Amino acid sequence: MIELPAPNRTLGWGVLDWSTQWLLQPDGPDAGNPWKYTTEQAQMVLVWYEVDEVGRFLRRRGVIRRMKGWGKDPFLAALSYAEACGPVRFGGWDANGFPIGIQHTAPWIQIAAVSKDQTKNTMTLFPGLTSPELKKTFDVDLGKEIIYVRGGIGRIEAVTSSPRSLEGGRPSLVVLNETHHWLANNEGLEMADVIRRNLGKSRDGSARSIEITNAHLPGEGSVAELTYNAIKQGEIAGVWYDAREAPECPDLTDEVRVKDALTFARGDSYWVDIDRLYDEIMDPATPEYKSRRFYLNQVVLVDIDRWLPQGVWSTLADYEYHIPEHDRVVLGFDGSYNGDATGLVAVTIDRPIPFVHLLSLEERPYGAVEYRVPRQKIMQDIRTACAYYNVVEVAVDPALWQSDLEQLMDEGYPIVEFQQRGQRMIEATQRLYEDVTRSRFSHDGSPDLARHMANAWVKDPLNPRIQKENQSSRNWVDMAVATVMASQRAKEIAMESQFAT
Repeated sequence: MIELPAPNRTLGWGVLDWSTQWLLQPDGPDAGNPWKYTTEQAQMVLVWYEVDEVGRFLRRRGVIRRMKGWGKDPFLAALSYAEACGPVRFGGWDANGFPIGIQHTAPWIQIAAVSKDQTKNTMTLFPGLTSPELKKTFDVDLGKEIIYVRGGIGRIEAVTSSPRSLEGGRPSLVVLNETHHWLANNEGLEMADVIRRNLGKSRDGSARSIEITNAHLPGEGSVAELTYNAIKQGEIAGVWYDAREAPECPDLTDEVRVKDALTFARGDSYWVDIDRLYDEIMDPATPEYKSRRFYLNQVVLVDIDRWLPQGVWSTLADYEYHIPEHDRVVLGFDGSYNGDATGLVAVTIDRPIPFVHLLSLEERPYGAVEYRVPRQKIMQDIRTACAYYNVVEVAVDPALWQSDLEQLMDEGYPIVEFQQRGQRMIEATQRLYEDVTRSRFSHDGSPDLARHMANAWVKDPLNPRIQKENQSSRNWVDMAVATVMASQRAKEIAMESQFAT
């Protein structure tokens, strides 16, 4: 459970009292009775409305990650009504040092989602939440997509519009609904950016957003995942992230342990039927990773998206072999400007089983604010490798390094472009995969190269192309990409040499 904040520094007590007085339970066996937060939810309210010594909210963004069925939508609907009508803004201190809660002068609450069906999950709850006293006293006008309160002074609305149409608004609270579905391809990432820009313009700094989500799928690059990664890596301030994740449960057929895990994950949401959820988990139609995500609230990797089978790369290490001086090789180069990793590998051409050696690697240091890849060092590493080996070709993707690579070309180095996008890269990725999994490839045992190989994901097995698990991940894959490029060209050059003889 979450620790309670100091009771004299939260507006949450007033919000809890207001909700109980004016709202009703919207559904279930208690529908129509006065609204009640669970103990867990009440603690969340106290944390969310905690203020500092001058009355400013301590948290500008929030995330509630819970299992399916926990009650995220009713909880946020109740909180939205409180934001529209209740004592949710700082109005000074009373004689005992407690903060005084007052109404927002012009509340504008948005329930945002990437589809209309998602907003319905929350919006359809408002009629059931609305007591006759609330409707009369606060002049509530219920609509399907917009609810006006206090004679039109405030409103609660569903938004699923394009990011451009959202630009410029000044909401006081935005609920980002089911952010594990907010992706780049449905404009979810752009919507989140626009919402945060809009909230940042609030005159008193009190406008905020709160996400509700299930456990995200690593690698999809959803808003939920980006927030999770930023929190995990310590790169974001003023954000409250609350997740109740079931303890580790390796065997989902262990009924006792799984039910204990489900009981933990549901917290005090007593209405969640543990027996029914266990039956769903045991259903052969339910993949294990979905059971873990949606019922156990666990963030789990889907191994089928990993490029290489676990452990196969380590079996190909040849610690004794070193590429002799003047042997024919292809160098593979993948470069960045100030992020990701930049480095160089050498792949043999004439050896029966190709061998890759990591020559150079530069990675952005963890936590670095100002960082630039040491370009001159990298260029010198290429020159040094070309002086030592018989470098037939340097396979590069010239993006971000065009001028440097042109300089090397002017100096006579065999720079050859190898684009990382398109059919050629897909075929090269598949060919190296087959060589690795059939033990027709070897390497120097470099732990850095092994790390990049292990980090590699392929999102579409039919059109494989190496990627990071998501765009913001620090799990670099650049040397895996460089190895794919160099090994492909080494194989092609070897075949050309055979035909020539």
